[in-house]
Amino acid sequence: MKTTETGHYNDVLKNEAVIFNPGQGEMLQIENSKITLKVTSEISNNQFGLYEIVLAPGTVGAQLHHHRFMDETFIVNKGTLTIQLSDKMLSAAEGTVVFVPKFTPHGFRNTSDAEVTLTLIFNPGQNREGFFFGLQEILTEQPVNPDKFLKLYHKYDSIPVDQDVMLPVNYKKASI
Repeated sequence: MKTTETGHYNDVLKNEAVIFNPGQGEMLQIENSKITLKVTSEISNNQFGLYEIVLAPGTVGAQLHHHRFMDETFIVNKGTLTIQLSDKMLSAAEGTVVFVPKFTPHGFRNTSDAEVTLTLIFNPGQNREGFFFGLQEILTEQPVNPDKFLKLYHKYDSIPVDQDVMLPVNYKKASI
């Protein structure tokens, strides 16, 4: 390590860079979709969490909800993602970036016939990967226990706009 003096500070320089090549990171399979944990809350000291999501065709990522303590950013890497922002629907094509500040109702889904790949960033991280692990566990239990599902949502700062429609459903079998 190297120490440099800059004005009134003694900066300790160190290399704690973390590199994830394509395909690297812990991958979770949740129903027909995949979540790859890239930069977790632990790695970033809770500054943010970054996750790659692959949504299968017709998959609801999340119904309309909001966060009290974190912002969420969607970056569409492949395909077209349908994002609901309050009462408006947005078709977010490849390359689109959508920043959703806390207290903004939002939801997202893949209404297309092809996979959608996106990057999700939560700021601060709020241990969001804990939400994904919990979701994976809850969704393997059939039927899904609505109380456990909603408890998980609340624990990880996802507040449903309408609790009655929060349970996961395949988009093609449900109406919005």
